[in-house]
Order: sequence, then structure tokens, then C-alpha cells
Amino acid sequence: MSIFRRRVEIVSTTHDSGGEVRAALEDDFHHFRVCLQHEQGVLTAIAGEALRYPYTACPQSGAQLEQLLGMPLTRVAHSVTRQVDAQHQCTHLLDLAGLAIAAAARGTPWRRYDIQVPPRTVGCTRATLERDGAALLAWDVEGSLIQAPAPFSGVNLREGMARWALSNLPDEDAEAVLLLRRCTLIALGRAYNLDTQAHAVSSGRCYSQQPSRAEKALRMIGSTWDFSSAQAALCADDQVWLKQRSTAGTA
Repeated sequence: MSIFRRRVEIVSTTHDSGGEVRAALEDDFHHFRVCLQHEQGVLTAIAGEALRYPYTACPQSGAQLEQLLGMPLTRVAHSVTRQVDAQHQCTHLLDLAGLAIAAAARGTPWRRYDIQVPPRTVGCTRATLERDGAALLAWDVEGSLIQAPAPFSGVNLREGMARWALSNLPDEDAEAVLLLRRCTLIALGRAYNLDTQAHAVSSGRCYSQQPSRAEKALRMIGSTWDFSSAQAALCADDQVWLKQRSTAGTA
């Protein structure tokens, strides 16, 4: 089985009273972009774009990000889940928007995350995350429990981890932890042939999986790619876009 990889890259530009952030996310299953603008500490424009996605309904979810307009910038990326109902958003676009908003609040000009989750052996794997090219996290995971190292030992990826991370870690470390948590869980999809699905599961967990649209959210055959030996290809097509700056008044 293939190694799951994800890269997130964020570029911020600023001016006297605000600025713009462009963020890209690419992994085995997804390729998304978010562009936002802010003035005087408030989100004033945001747009999401789906370039590679699992279901035909996914591109429509970008407009849902507009529900975030008017929120104050915050250094806590997870705060976007308190502004909107995440079950009616694209999970990965919302995560990316949160990372972009946090970068704007901190004034971070550039950030890159690289995540690797190898296939499981007897339910175990070692999930790792690099931030800006430096190793930051390495977890030994069995099932949904982190076995090591401390202080993560015994933390359940599926139950209460966001609350634990946000209560016990600095903002930027909690951000990285929750990103690795997300990837460690979705990497499980690598064990299945997702192209056998006719459409999204009616679980209600995200925009495409809402019961009202799941049967119409058809599977995008061939949308799962393999970056096991091609980490450098992640977000390679985003580099020119990331460095652009909007000339219009909106994202």
C-alpha cells in the first residue's frame, strides 16, 4: 500500500491596514486552494477552489466559506469551527481557511506543512509532520490511540483531541497537532479502493455527505493519486498562484 502524503503551503502579504493570504492543500485525495483578504483585523473576502476532489458536489462547497465573512482574525485555526457548522462545509477547505486566517492573525509571511502517514501494519503506523522543513511531530499510533511519545501518549485521535490540544499546547503547536490528527485519520482511506463507490456516503459529516445531496455527489473516478515517491510534486502547480496578489477588491 502507498504512503499517504499531504502538503499545505501558505503565503501572506500585508499592507497598512490589512492584507491577503493564499493557501494551498494537496494530498492523495484532495487539491484545494483558499484565498482571503482582511482589513483592520476582520475577514473581508474569501474564496475556495477545488482542483481535485472525491465527489462531484465538492466544488460547490467553496461558496460556504463566505459564512466566515466578518469574523475577527484569530491565531487559533480551529476557531473557524465555532463560526460555522462544519458538517455543512467541505472539511478540508474549512481546515485550510482556518490555517490561512491564523497565518493572517500572526502575520506569518510563509508556512509549509508536510505530513507522512505510512500504511498500517497490524493496526499500527508512525505519523510524522514537518513544519517549514523541520521535523516537529512523530507519533506511534495504534488504532485511534497515540502510543508515544509524551505528552501525546494515550490521546485518542477520535475523542476530545481538539479540546485537549487547544487546552494544553501553544496555538501554533496545537494547529500542527490537529493537522496531523486529520491526516492520520483520512490516511486510512488508502486501504480501500474508493472508486468502487457510486456516490458519497450519506453520513452528514461534510457538505457532500449531507443526506440531501449525497446520492447526487458522484464519485470522481481516478481522483486518488499516489505521492509515495513524489513528495516534491505536492502543491507544485500552486507555486505561481501562491505568489500572485489580487488586483481586484475581492479574493
